[in-house]
Amino acid sequence: MIGCICLNPCIDRTVEIEEFTYGGMNRILSWREDGCGKGVNVALVARTLGMDSLCAGFLFEDNGALIAERLRAAGAGEECVWLPGKVRTNLKVFDRKNARITEINEAGAFIGEKEREKMVEKVRDLARRCDTLVFTGSLPPGCPADFYKTLIESAKGCRCVLDAEGEKLTRGMEARPYLIKPNQYELELRVGRKLETLPEIKEAAMRCAREGIAVVAVSMGGDGALITDGETCYYAPVVPVKVRSTVGAGDSMVAGFLHGLSLGEDLAGVFRRGVAAGTAAVTTEGTQLMELEDYEAMLSRVAIEEI
Repeated sequence: MIGCICLNPCIDRTVEIEEFTYGGMNRILSWREDGCGKGVNVALVARTLGMDSLCAGFLFEDNGALIAERLRAAGAGEECVWLPGKVRTNLKVFDRKNARITEINEAGAFIGEKEREKMVEKVRDLARRCDTLVFTGSLPPGCPADFYKTLIESAKGCRCVLDAEGEKLTRGMEARPYLIKPNQYELELRVGRKLETLPEIKEAAMRCAREGIAVVAVSMGGDGALITDGETCYYAPVVPVKVRSTVGAGDSMVAGFLHGLSLGEDLAGVFRRGVAAGTAAVTTEGTQLMELEDYEAMLSRVAIEEI
């Protein structure tokens, strides 16, 4: 079972326009609303890949049903801490002509100490029932920057994955999660300097692995991705596809890594599946997630080299 901890879920309202005009009139051509969040995305893609999954986090009574129903419809479990109030809404404006999304995100509702304690207890319970727990996404107001560290330390005996940035990543790494997946910018924040070449990115990732992280995977957008266990490092150049949207690509990559781990793949095999899933995700429009047939087609197109 894959347990995905999504502390700050959202309702994504995606509107499509022909071409974005800053400071001018933009007419909506179509729109949709989806219950989202990085942990929600990982749980949904994990189900697409045939794994059992559930999502736990903070949900709110006024509109949280949209997220819960999406999870249940996909066959994923929902074990959230429900609170009074509303889930935040994120507006995503999709520019059709330039295939570009502009995001305007709310911060989320304040989470107090009592609610945080409930989440710690929830994670302790899930750690006894899940093979892997994934901690990903932003923290809502009220949650300290070391809250992921607290939760990972509460998940004793369970393999943990952390996908976060800034101090959330730095403090979370102190709890020694099994796998982290920063993008290049997040890795730069972690090491405190610009990383301009592949050897520099490799060195920074391997240093993180040698701090007690079993696997460090770094996504580099159009420059590809790499993965290391501190001893071996693999690089995959970007697969040439038509990019329709990058929303959910990182979450799909995490789910792909988990798929490889569930199949007992070695590091290169885990990497191939993660890159294939992330690539499949960018071929879908707007906030739509990866499709299984696209993932399977990408597996043979991913080129991996040891560096």
